[in-house]
Amino acid sequence: MPWFSLFTIIFAWLVALVWTQRVLSAARNLPHIPNLLDSSDPPVSSFDSSTALVSVIVPARNESIAIEATLRSLLAQTIPIEIIAVDDRSTDATGDLMDRLAAEDPPTGKCLRVIHIETLPAGWMGKNHAMALAAHQATAPWLLFTDGDVLFRPDTLGRALGYAQRAAVDHLVLLPTLILKTSGERMLSAVFQSLSLLTWRPWKIADPKARRESIGMGAFNLVRSEVYRSIGGFEGAPLEVLEDLRLGYAIKRRGYRQHLVLGGGLIQLYWAAGAFGMLHNLTKNIFATFRFRLSLLLAACLGLLIFCLTPLAALFAPWPVRSAGLVSLAMIVLLYATASRYYNRIPVAYVFTFPVAVLLVLYAMLRSMMVTLIRQGIVWRGTFYRLSELRHHAGPLR
Repeated sequence: MPWFSLFTIIFAWLVALVWTQRVLSAARNLPHIPNLLDSSDPPVSSFDSSTALVSVIVPARNESIAIEATLRSLLAQTIPIEIIAVDDRSTDATGDLMDRLAAEDPPTGKCLRVIHIETLPAGWMGKNHAMALAAHQATAPWLLFTDGDVLFRPDTLGRALGYAQRAAVDHLVLLPTLILKTSGERMLSAVFQSLSLLTWRPWKIADPKARRESIGMGAFNLVRSEVYRSIGGFEGAPLEVLEDLRLGYAIKRRGYRQHLVLGGGLIQLYWAAGAFGMLHNLTKNIFATFRFRLSLLLAACLGLLIFCLTPLAALFAPWPVRSAGLVSLAMIVLLYATASRYYNRIPVAYVFTFPVAVLLVLYAMLRSMMVTLIRQGIVWRGTFYRLSELRHHAGPLR
């Protein structure tokens, strides 16, 4: 057998082995992630029910379409909370909507306060500054950082806080349920949630020894107030693009207890309109994920290309290679089914869009890099941030 043919067979089976190990590990361990819907117990609290248990911080810039629904869903929560809504230099009706809701008679046990920010201080990302400012005014023993387009089921915070107290955790992250309206949105969401399991072990979040596995989620970061302040809050990373991940990293590295939980439908959000809307939203984040390092992003692109397209190419090779490709493809189908069961419920049939979705992910990665390098910075919510400053403040995430 020619050496090249032998190398091809070995390589194809190594790819199949990686797929098999990663997918079977995910299928075995994902069921161990707690689900808030598995318990109907009321929150266990040692606090007086007349005082706010959670300060919910909602930064928003030009979110007039969604902000009212978000705030009303928070006002409908079943436990006492204070809501601090931050109008971060909005040029639409966001601030007016916040003020109108704040002027209404709040439900029992609820308080809504509004902060208006007119200018952004130098050296800050807008969202980071808004959350840091609100956190200084928060009075409750728990802080929840969320976004201005998230919808909460009425029992969400009661379930989350009850779990956090029973499990004695310091930081709780609840995975959101995406509202998906088009086939393109479902196609990309399916590939995102599936491929994430190749490099990330969410079941290890709660393991204090797994120091490289941490989590932060902009839609739902519930953290003890004293823990947030002990790590320096968002003042410690004022120009961090991925402020949610950096917060989770800092909490885990300091030895605090961090848990990830599931709960389909407890929080929902509509992230972007259409497949290309999703890809556009990723322009800010993807290059930042690789800490704005060209070599890391290109290496990731190469790895994605190899591991995702090799199984397809193997189908057109002789049988020893083709059999390895079939094993890899079977694992990809199982991965889609597993991710759909525990994350967003997307039909497994979307696995047939896998090659197209992977190419679109590669496009998004390269586009994020090229746009950032050409601009020498990123534009987010109408504000430009220089690449040199972002790189200087880009600390570790794992």
